[in-house]
Amino acid sequence: MTTTTTHTLGPAEVTVRDHDRTRPFLLLHGGGGVATMTGFADLLAERTRSRVLLPTHPGFGGTPKAAHLTGVTALARLYVDLLDRLDLTDVTVAGNSFGGWLAAEIALLKSPRVRRAVIIDGIGIEVAGHPLTDISGMSLAEIRALSFHDPGRAPAPSTGPGTAPSTGPSPDVRALIGYTGPAMTDPALVRRLGEITIPVHVLWGESDGIAGPEYGKAYAAAIPGSTFTVLPRTGHLPQVETPGELLDAMLGG
Repeated sequence: MTTTTTHTLGPAEVTVRDHDRTRPFLLLHGGGGVATMTGFADLLAERTRSRVLLPTHPGFGGTPKAAHLTGVTALARLYVDLLDRLDLTDVTVAGNSFGGWLAAEIALLKSPRVRRAVIIDGIGIEVAGHPLTDISGMSLAEIRALSFHDPGRAPAPSTGPGTAPSTGPSPDVRALIGYTGPAMTDPALVRRLGEITIPVHVLWGESDGIAGPEYGKAYAAAIPGSTFTVLPRTGHLPQVETPGELLDAMLGG
């Protein structure tokens, strides 16, 4: 059974698409919005018969955003509160791009409800010599070329980590920057990742032009005991471009 519900958590609301089965997963979308994760949520639920939660981050997709949600850690706490509200245990948290950073922040909160984290082409750290690509001012075609191994597989109108049309950033990009800041990094994050104690699998598209594989290696190296896997013929959005390969890697790692 799949339902969509809105949960009120203190002053904040979050809308969650819920495949209500067993073995819970919490999927976290990136700056491209919840549509970049919807198909993969369906695949994961169907293949594993799992319970798959897919929230829309407050502020994305026209949803309201409470005033206290001023950073990534605050949003991570909101999702830990959601797991408490739903009384879930043994949860795997998996996120792409901004959602990967968010998954790391949830792991750092050390909730006993979270068993494992999967970071998929995450952002948030600073890596000397391997900065995140600045996509501000780029055309949609340029962003797609960076986000996909095969830009022809990019769905319309946009599934990249953000767009910057001539009229200004989209509402989702403004929501993203509201959490991450304009640089979309936290200088302290790479150090803090060393405090994660749960198993973490870091998965990366070999053709990611937003945050290349060397950036991904640095992400994994900062997390004690993590596993790093490169996905061939894949860009920044594996769950969109090569969802079957991503799922195989997630379940095998």
